[in-house]
Amino acid sequence: MDKPKLTAKQKAVLKFIYKAVRNDHRPPTIREIAAHFGFSSTGTVRDYLRALIGKGYIKVASNKSRAIELIREALFSFPILGRVQAGLPNLAVEEIEGYLNLDSLVFSDESTFALRVKGDSMTGAGIMPNDLVLVRKQSVAQTGETIVALINDEATVKNLGRRGDDYYLEPANPGYSPVKVDSSVSIVGKVISVVRRM
Repeated sequence: MDKPKLTAKQKAVLKFIYKAVRNDHRPPTIREIAAHFGFSSTGTVRDYLRALIGKGYIKVASNKSRAIELIREALFSFPILGRVQAGLPNLAVEEIEGYLNLDSLVFSDESTFALRVKGDSMTGAGIMPNDLVLVRKQSVAQTGETIVALINDEATVKNLGRRGDDYYLEPANPGYSPVKVDSSVSIVGKVISVVRRM
């Protein structure tokens, strides 16, 4: 089930609440939120809190000054869409096999997903078989970034490299050869984090 989309300001308020809970081990008061954002009225804060409650991100207990409670599952769920080859390219089928919960990456949007790694072509970059890579969907990337690319309809995770005027999908294992980027290659997204699966 997709998380309800937040406005930029709702996301900012939620992030402020999250950081207070993480750093101070207690939620902020309504007045503290109002002061932080320069709201002239606590009513504005209550409007944001009502929106966050309605979208399933927080709960608020009555008759307490620090009554905000985060609903952790809503904050940190990213769909695991399947497996991606770190080796020879492999057909990628978008089939959700579960959800990944992360504390370290807060408030990525609906364009973020996880893939489980197969193969060992990226071990030199610390990406091991069965790790999960967190991927932000995007169709362009910078040289040196680790990306998920489609070669025809087969997905692979590699570093994007350049030699002269040509771009390559480069493995991080000397046992594999680079793949030249041509019209059969398209970028699916950028790897933004790797989660080790024990």
